[in-house]
Amino acid sequence: MNLLEVKSVSKVYGSGETAVHALKNVSFSVPKGEFVAVVGESGSGKSTLLNMIGALDTPTTGKVFIDSRDIFGMAEKKLTVFRRRNIGFIFQNFNLIPELTVEQNMVFPVLLDYQKPNQKYLEELLEVLKLRERRHHLPGQLSGGQQQRVAIGRALITRPALILADEPTGNLDTQNSSEVIALLKEASRKYEQTIVMITHSRGIAQTADRILEVSDGVLTDFGRYDTREYDIRNHGAGEGGLSVIDLDAAGREA
Repeated sequence: MNLLEVKSVSKVYGSGETAVHALKNVSFSVPKGEFVAVVGESGSGKSTLLNMIGALDTPTTGKVFIDSRDIFGMAEKKLTVFRRRNIGFIFQNFNLIPELTVEQNMVFPVLLDYQKPNQKYLEELLEVLKLRERRHHLPGQLSGGQQQRVAIGRALITRPALILADEPTGNLDTQNSSEVIALLKEASRKYEQTIVMITHSRGIAQTADRILEVSDGVLTDFGRYDTREYDIRNHGAGEGGLSVIDLDAAGREA
């Protein structure tokens, strides 16, 4: 079953001779639970594509379906609620609220929806993300890797059908990048999350289940990638431990 379907999506900014065709008739689908990487150079259209999928921008033509729902066929207010409950966002710059603690940042989307956080699930996420001892710390008291783990927890807390990650390792060193990618893969497996990740690094992209490339607004699907070729070390305690991927062995770009 496809969780995400993008059908003939085009995006044009401006008009006439100055028109910019950011996306050109893009179509693809993503099954539930798949981890997809979208690669492309700066200005290729990959961020525009992510904005379309996340309903942060409107396509000039085409449709986007999430869990069989035509997201641009919804009224604005209904779309806002749908996006909040069904799409989790992870940003390169973390976008944490500096005045809130780790725990408060993580549960903020739930409170924004006037719901009560599931305490058991919150405790599980804090454990999986290795943030239990940091739950009362402010973002300014955390490392970059820890802040990104908080951002992942915030994206997961509502149990969204789809997670969109925009260069989630862009501000991290190699070790923290490895851990963040491992956590995203764990989320895809353990929580049956469908993940679409934007990255400029082909090495990081190779850790995903499938690679798409956007170039000059045109999308190419390179199909499923066999991650077994690369060195995956289990650093968890016993069964179910998180896998930490050696990005250097995976051909990380310098």
